[in-house]
Amino acid sequence: MDKASIFGVVTGTGLVLAAILLGGSLGTFINVQGILIVAGGTFAATSIAFPTNELKLIFPVCRRVFNDPGDEMLELSKFLVQAMGTLKRDGPVALEGIAEQAPSKAATKGLMLIADGANARTIDEILATERKYMEEHHRVGQQIFSEMGKFAPAFGMVGTLIGLVQMLADLSDPDALGPAMAVALLTTFYGAVLANLLFIPMVTKLDRRIKIEVQQIELAIVGLASMNRGDTVQILKEKLSAFMNQQEAKAAEVLEAA
Repeated sequence: MDKASIFGVVTGTGLVLAAILLGGSLGTFINVQGILIVAGGTFAATSIAFPTNELKLIFPVCRRVFNDPGDEMLELSKFLVQAMGTLKRDGPVALEGIAEQAPSKAATKGLMLIADGANARTIDEILATERKYMEEHHRVGQQIFSEMGKFAPAFGMVGTLIGLVQMLADLSDPDALGPAMAVALLTTFYGAVLANLLFIPMVTKLDRRIKIEVQQIELAIVGLASMNRGDTVQILKEKLSAFMNQQEAKAAEVLEAA
């Protein structure tokens, strides 16, 4: 799991709740009408903006925000080293038996291709297509969250207008002013929190995740090409270590010991 994403969500939510509790009661900030306007309006507008098959990508893409990409890179590198050992020891056909254990679809597909006797160029072309599809898949999810980041504050403003209309419609009733004003202000609050604490940060994180997953596919391509050329296990380790940045020095040491 990505500790930074979890820390951000928990800390941000905690600070907002702390500020509310320090100034009064949490119940004051709970307004069902406002929640329905902002949450319902945001998801309704998103459903209009995107087709059903793209909306289904929300949850898979959302999970990527909370995964630790560093762990995935290391896991893939270690697996490729183990696969090289299997290739050296048992030959290409043996790769079929371990392909499904690969931590990425690109590695699984590449190992199956090597087992079938595909050359390096063919594997590169197929995995390049895989990389393009992955980018398009994640860009759609990123765009969905980007639009939700726009819709939430907009429906917060809609709720504000509804509350003001309700308040101004009957100024003779003092008891109605408070609830109407609560809707007017709380919907703006809900929209701003959802957009700035959740949706917009997720767009930024997904942009980073796309780049990292491209690196993962490139890592698989390098490893598979090394297998096709008949490199030694040590040469493969050196090539894979090049993908580890300075902050992942410990991970590179683990790879060296694999």
